[in-house]
Amino acid sequence: MTEPATVDLQKALPLKPQWFHILLALSQDAQHGSGIVRSVLDQTGGKLRLWPATLYGSLEELAQLGWIEELTRPGERPEGESEKKRFFRLTHAGKQILSAEAGRLKSLAQTAFERLASRGPAA
Repeated sequence: MTEPATVDLQKALPLKPQWFHILLALSQDAQHGSGIVRSVLDQTGGKLRLWPATLYGSLEELAQLGWIEELTRPGERPEGESEKKRFFRLTHAGKQILSAEAGRLKSLAQTAFERLASRGPAA
């Protein structure tokens, strides 16, 4: 798969919440579907559960966008893992998108905290 040279952040952001959490789950290492589900549950304190249709539909969309890729070549998959499991990893473009979305969310949160602080204590 050839990665796009640049990512149009104006069109890509904001990300769907499940996409953000999938990309975040893959930001440390390659994972298979159930590993991604567990990571997302951990990241969200159990509030976002990715059911199989949502998970695999999202993984297909993210792969089509070039933000993740499935590990299919020998030696890419973690040693000792079943060949039946589908492993995915973040691409360079996926890292760019995740970083941009994290920055966008940080900026929004900062604005919210500043506005709340400027109003003083609630009456």
